[in-house]
Amino acid sequence: MRFTAWAVLLATLTLWSGNWIVARAVRDDISPGLATAGRLAIVALLLAPFAWRGLAAKLPALSRRDWRVLWLLAFSGGGIHLALQWLGLHYTTATSATLYLSTAPIFILLLAAPVLGEAIVARQWLGVAVSFAGVALIGMQGQVVNPSFNVGDLCAVASMVLWASYTVFLRLRRDTLDMVEFLTMVCLLGLAFMTPWLIAEGFTGMTLQLNAAGAAAVLYSAIGSLLLAYAGWSYVVTRLGAARAGVTMHLMPAISVVLAAAFLGERPYWYHFAGVALILSGVALASARARVPA
Repeated sequence: MRFTAWAVLLATLTLWSGNWIVARAVRDDISPGLATAGRLAIVALLLAPFAWRGLAAKLPALSRRDWRVLWLLAFSGGGIHLALQWLGLHYTTATSATLYLSTAPIFILLLAAPVLGEAIVARQWLGVAVSFAGVALIGMQGQVVNPSFNVGDLCAVASMVLWASYTVFLRLRRDTLDMVEFLTMVCLLGLAFMTPWLIAEGFTGMTLQLNAAGAAAVLYSAIGSLLLAYAGWSYVVTRLGAARAGVTMHLMPAISVVLAAAFLGERPYWYHFAGVALILSGVALASARARVPA
């Protein structure tokens, strides 16, 4: 049973990591907005038969506060977050972009302070500074003398800020929706936020036609990296525990680098290793608990 749980965990992390590789591979075949909207639509259609009865009964009873939180969650985790990933991968490599996954705990820490009122101590500020030094090193591609940031790296970082916001906003939920109902609503409301993005892409001349490669990428993103990965993650957390499973998220950059090398022919450079080392060191500093006197 324990072996099965670890096998499912590895498959889940690989499915999530693979989404970045697929997005980079089809960057010229489908626009970020169309890919994201397609993913949300597919998931909503697949979940609707299981969620519509519960939603019909529960939505009228939601308070104004519940709706505000749902809209915040849909904005931060339902659409724009993924669209920024796909947009960033038009301009930067999957190797660089996926290393920013390790910054999520830092942004969660920074956002939890104003939103949830959690204090940040001096050691945690030091961890934030060290992690941001790693982000800067990767974003500047090691060019510390004449620095310039890749717009794709900035999009990837912005995506992680939104994902961190989504994680923090989850703590504000008070509604009665179960997981299937909640995920359906996030997808539907996320589609509303993607509408202006799609209109903007139409005016900028991005590829809105859906060819075979683009369609396959959207299906993978919807079924592989969302439905199957979320189901696998739920299975793993119930059997290994949230803390043990959560720590393994830091394996995703390593998995992504291997996948990028195997399928995209990308190879990491010294600044990738140095940058992620700084990021993880900062996360360790920011996450370590202070000693409590006996």
